[in-house]
Amino acid sequence: MSHEAHEAHEPETPHLDFAGTTPYEDYVRADVLTHLQHTLSDDPGEMVFLVTTQVMELWFTVIVHEWETAAQALREDRVPVAIAALKRSVRELEALNASWKPLGQLTPAQFNAYRSALGEGSGFQSAMYRRMEFLLGEKSASMLVPHRGAPRVHAELEKALHEPSLYDEVLRLLARRGHAIPEAVLTRDVALRYEPSPEVEAVWTALYSGDESDELARLGEALTDVAELVWRWRNDHLVATRRAMGAKAGTGGSAGVAWLEKRAQKNVFPELWTARSHV
Repeated sequence: MSHEAHEAHEPETPHLDFAGTTPYEDYVRADVLTHLQHTLSDDPGEMVFLVTTQVMELWFTVIVHEWETAAQALREDRVPVAIAALKRSVRELEALNASWKPLGQLTPAQFNAYRSALGEGSGFQSAMYRRMEFLLGEKSASMLVPHRGAPRVHAELEKALHEPSLYDEVLRLLARRGHAIPEAVLTRDVALRYEPSPEVEAVWTALYSGDESDELARLGEALTDVAELVWRWRNDHLVATRRAMGAKAGTGGSAGVAWLEKRAQKNVFPELWTARSHV
């Protein structure tokens, strides 16, 4: 067989010659992403810490998108669309939580090798994570303070602070469907942290005592899946921090492990958990 005939039978090669950057680069911006890593120490372990933290920020961004999509769908009474967004966020939360794997085995000596590079930097200063917390009903006006020097970020957080959380939208939907959500819950100041209600617990108890295939019961389970993974995220953070630095004060002036322990004790969407004791 001639060389020409052999080439004719070869599988077609992909298009390799482009006038500018590749379409992949135009869409993904990989060159931007892979040049955002500027380590501040000589320790090779810092690169893992920096990249893992940046990956976490990207997952925060996706999850905020999903929960905002779900909240909008709930406002429009499109429960299946909300459940689909919540289910996607569950898979994304699983990937986010797996981000602790590269950091979860750090010894104090390994972490100390580049800890000084963080300076006053701390994860609680993450604006996108704060938006996640606000969507979960964990509102706090004081958490806007670190972002006063970044007007766009501050404005986005202030807007999120004063918008109903994902759970607020769920409770409003339950009220529209005829369930006895108290007026005080429906008209509460949404810029404040959500506090549990016995009447809301009774509504979830009734829903869970009925048909499990009911749309609202399935919504409750999707929310519970989210809440469980948020709890796991907080606990994995706690364990990784305890392993790397013990009970020392955290970066950024936080109480470190003590602060994380307090956070890990809290459940989001609280009545979804307490109602189970009455079913």
